[in-house]
Amino acid sequence: MEGKKIAIVGGGPGGLTLARLLQMHDADVVVYERDSSREARVQGSALDLHEDSGLAALQEAGLMDAFWANHRPDLDRLRLTDQNGTVLHDHLRRMSGAGQRPEIERGPLRDILLDSLHPGTVQWNCKLASAELCGNQVALHFAEADSVLADIAIGCDGANSRLRALVTPVRPEYVGVSLVEGVVPAAKDAVPEPWNLVGGAALIALGSERTIGMGTKPDGSMLFYAGLKCSDAEGKRSLDGADSSKKRVAWFHANFEGWSELWEPLFERATSMVWRPLLVCPADQHWDSKSNLTLIGDAAHVMPPYAGEGVNMAMLDALVLSRALLSATDIASAIASYEAEMFARMQDMTQDTMLNTEMFYAPDASERVVNLFRSFGGAASAPPVEH
Repeated sequence: MEGKKIAIVGGGPGGLTLARLLQMHDADVVVYERDSSREARVQGSALDLHEDSGLAALQEAGLMDAFWANHRPDLDRLRLTDQNGTVLHDHLRRMSGAGQRPEIERGPLRDILLDSLHPGTVQWNCKLASAELCGNQVALHFAEADSVLADIAIGCDGANSRLRALVTPVRPEYVGVSLVEGVVPAAKDAVPEPWNLVGGAALIALGSERTIGMGTKPDGSMLFYAGLKCSDAEGKRSLDGADSSKKRVAWFHANFEGWSELWEPLFERATSMVWRPLLVCPADQHWDSKSNLTLIGDAAHVMPPYAGEGVNMAMLDALVLSRALLSATDIASAIASYEAEMFARMQDMTQDTMLNTEMFYAPDASERVVNLFRSFGGAASAPPVEH
């Protein structure tokens, strides 16, 4: 890659991990990120990084000490309840040892990766408007920044990737389920009953083909995701109309019929609510490899969150691609090698994730999901607790 200009479009965990791994070998890398700064956007829910993917990438990046200094050992349990808040099962997470899946907030993870890069690596306020192949280079055109030419371009720009169109005409499809993301500040006082039920860790409530997931944040807020089967357009329109606390509560009761009033304060006290439709790429997708362009993470294989693999697969993509680029005799063969591994790996992962998605929104979800977590056995599970 000597003398090659590498453009990474998207500064999420996958893109930043790739930049770090390449810079460790003196590659000429620039990350183009649409956010105006590292503080521009509040990061989402905490992540559990897996031993053979996310943690493996951090290990190769030399960032494990920084990870352990910033991880959240308090998030050692996932509580499962029914729609009335009755505790069904407490699942204990492995924080260390074989099969470990320790938790970290997205913000600190991003900071660790950003701080590991050379100054100026990330170019902020660079939202990609379009891209085109120009001979042996890729032209990147940004909405509010100068266009650039890159010898190698890697799309890490999410489910709505602008670079994906240069690789394949196949677009992600809506899976029929959407999440409503909400944040409740000072949640211990604002929503005491849900706060106590979560117990300082994380919770998923299941019932009537609906879910509510909640997690505490270090600043004392609570992040929640309310999931439901619906038409994307009609569901978003109904949420857009819920522009007051009273209307948000009404929206909850209309869309979560039969659910306990226990959850009502979440919608009443939320400072923001955002519609997030869930998308998926075909499990058997394939495209003809390009000699200087590829995709990683959600840009390559977006899928719902019900296997906890999205960020882990993005970071593993970065690890596999970096190894290929740094060891191959030419860029085209490196990209082809990475994509072959990625396609094979993601076919099974996507199929498993879609089975999990169906399970979480099935009429008997409570029983099936609890049985799944209990089946993990050993130190990773615990008997039900009384509420």
